[in-house]
Amino acid sequence: MSNQIKQIIQQSIDVKALLLSDEKIIHTLSACVSEIVSAFKNGNKVLFCGNGGSAADAQHLAAEFSGRFYTDREALPAEALHVNTSYLTAVANDYSYEVVYSRIIKGIGKKGDVLVGLSTSGNSGNIVKAFETAREKGMITVGFTGSTGGKMKELSDYLLNVPSNDTPRIQESHIMLGHIICQLVEEQYFNTAK
Repeated sequence: MSNQIKQIIQQSIDVKALLLSDEKIIHTLSACVSEIVSAFKNGNKVLFCGNGGSAADAQHLAAEFSGRFYTDREALPAEALHVNTSYLTAVANDYSYEVVYSRIIKGIGKKGDVLVGLSTSGNSGNIVKAFETAREKGMITVGFTGSTGGKMKELSDYLLNVPSNDTPRIQESHIMLGHIICQLVEEQYFNTAK
């Protein structure tokens, strides 16, 4: 079993090594940081959406902005769109699960807001619909996906497509990339660079 454990850890390291050497991903991360800092400075918000483990990651990253990351500072306007279970279950029941995110974006999304969608396949129907609605509203879209980008590829202003098709390895990298964004946004917005 110890060999299998080491193999799994090595697989995670291998995916991260691919990210480290991918200049396009590095450039995209930098652009996302600048875009989110600008959004916050302009009075806009960052919204997150995902399903399952990606919903947990969405909620985690939203909390890093609205709570704190490294420094004790003011809250930043960020929210995961699935946290209101009454809304989520009502819309899923009365309409369909496919529109749970696009419907709320129609209600609260504003031009200049940022929508971050997490989907390892890039094909989650409710995330794709959310991105379509965000585009209609003039929002900025950031897609966290696996290697191909799926349907989200064409709908993402910024695509962070982890070079893997293995869901756990993709999600491990999503949280790392999200943490990088949170750290650098916090440093730039609050002028606390180390």
